[in-house]
Amino acid sequence: MSKKPFYITTPIYYPSGNPHIGHCYTTVACDSIARFKRMQGYDVMFLTGTDEHGLKIEQKAYEKGVTPKEFVDEVVETFKKLWKYMNIDYDRYIRTTDDYHIETVQKIFKALYDKGYIYKGEYSGKYCTPCESFWTDSQLDENGCCPECHRPVTFAKEEAYFFKMFPFAERIEKLLTETDYLRPKTRATELVNNFIKPGLEDLCVSRTTFKWGVPVTFDEGHVVYVWIDALSNYISALGYMNDKYNDFDKFWSADVHMVAKDIMRFHAIIWPAILMALDLPMPKHLAVHGWITFNGEKMSKSLGNVVDPFVLGERYGCDAIRYHILREMALGADSSFSNEIMINRINADLANGFGNLVSRTVAMADKYFGGTLPTEREADALDEEFKSTVVSVFFEVEKYMDETKIKQALEEIFKAVDRANKYIDETEPWKLGKDESKKAKLATVLYNLLEAIRIISALLSPFMPTTMPKVWEQIGASESDVEYGKLSAFGVLPENVTVHKGEILFPRIDVEKEIEELNSIIKKNMENAQSELSAEEKGESKEIELAPEITIDDFAKVEIRVAKIISAEKVKKSDKLLCLQLDDGMGGRQVVSGIAQYYTPKDLVGKKIQLIANLKPVKLRGVESFGMICAADTPDGVKVIFVDDNIPVGAKIR
Repeated sequence: MSKKPFYITTPIYYPSGNPHIGHCYTTVACDSIARFKRMQGYDVMFLTGTDEHGLKIEQKAYEKGVTPKEFVDEVVETFKKLWKYMNIDYDRYIRTTDDYHIETVQKIFKALYDKGYIYKGEYSGKYCTPCESFWTDSQLDENGCCPECHRPVTFAKEEAYFFKMFPFAERIEKLLTETDYLRPKTRATELVNNFIKPGLEDLCVSRTTFKWGVPVTFDEGHVVYVWIDALSNYISALGYMNDKYNDFDKFWSADVHMVAKDIMRFHAIIWPAILMALDLPMPKHLAVHGWITFNGEKMSKSLGNVVDPFVLGERYGCDAIRYHILREMALGADSSFSNEIMINRINADLANGFGNLVSRTVAMADKYFGGTLPTEREADALDEEFKSTVVSVFFEVEKYMDETKIKQALEEIFKAVDRANKYIDETEPWKLGKDESKKAKLATVLYNLLEAIRIISALLSPFMPTTMPKVWEQIGASESDVEYGKLSAFGVLPENVTVHKGEILFPRIDVEKEIEELNSIIKKNMENAQSELSAEEKGESKEIELAPEITIDDFAKVEIRVAKIISAEKVKKSDKLLCLQLDDGMGGRQVVSGIAQYYTPKDLVGKKIQLIANLKPVKLRGVESFGMICAADTPDGVKVIFVDDNIPVGAKIR
């Protein structure tokens, strides 16, 4: 009998920088659900990956003096290293630079164009580079900045292709309001009122102002914009319109797309519209979670408050970190991360709660029975009530996991932990152990505790997969003892089960000492981040200060002429300098310019620029420079001021 398929996805992450604890939540949550479903017997497909195209990646690569592909290759390796470190057991990792994905995107774009859903036009409006989003004036925040990241926007005007959204508005509204697609459903009102009721605007789906993207096959110069490129990963990874895989029919539609709230709109409105245009089934559920905030603020590189999961994992183990972030985040809400909350959670739940339950139980079995329980039993009503309570938790956890409510599932499991610790206090095994006539009763209590630990640890294994096998070894449970079908009843362990004392699962943490050390690490990170970022990246506004006034005679001393770039190459041992050979109409000259972070040599050759021709020669990194080219500082970096190609070289600018 074939297994029932289950398909779950994370969003594909944007590798403009290294991953942080915020990326971990979504991936750990999906990994936990995938593991739970595998335990239930499903044939699971768990997909994650990276969204690797766009202007921001192109700029970051130029800043580092590498190609965009080289840049993303390095960051992707860090993502994969983190997922391995966090014990993420994904089935497929997709990159939007993969050939098969590019093939799918190009075919989808052409199919939508042929169906009449994509048309050619011109975009004119405000653009945010970090978010890669266009905005109307009415959508900007109170400072005229991007409503998502609140950074400055720039005016953009370019030829583009557009995707018609209006034909799908009514169907999308019904999807959000009349089905269980969106979780939590309370977010549907926000989407309908803010985006659908005012009228869905057609979506810009191609760009011409950068090259790092999937080329439009039938119109040179256009690259497919992020919406179709990134969102299509969920089906390209299954082999839709490509020959890489052949399990699209098996796994589509997705059972769960999990995303953070900042990309909810794209998955709740744009993705369904694309699928409707392609006549494909809708995903079953879109699970939207909040942000992990740090001491009340959203995690941000510019604030320097991004928490490094590698640092936390080294100190506390990946399972403790997995548990903490999953326990704190309720679906749809933000969760606050602080050193105090994390350490207190680890101490209370894992060290004092579950870890202590395991060590106490195993230690008592070892002390009173030499590690192997006798088979005689003596039960009463309290024992039956205890067993019933633990078993009932199994059914609650199953329900919550079906609803993608991980926090609530973990809360239910730890109700069983608390009940087991209370059961120890109620039965007082240390007193029973002193009375020879109570050996059967003591064996009953310890067996019930071991069975409770078996059920609890098996239910915890999708969330803490590294630690639970250690628990099973200590309580004498085999792999078959913790199978999913055996978690709804007591009596699975052998009556004469043998325990094995082991290491402390979750050592208690010295709170004050640990917080002091962690705060020191965070402070250092914040100082480093602030020193590295420009004012624009910090979200600050620069006051424009004019230089001292000059006269026309002063200006006349500066000779600006038109020159053409004949060749360009990087200056050795410099990430910032390019050596340019210019035709200046006067025999030619060499100029060294600090623009290597923003332009590659091939982008400059043949372009005409403004040259400060009478500047005193200097040596830069040992290379002589006879002049300076004119450029402008912009929110997107340095931009060379190019000249109309019709103006002859040597012409004087005045």
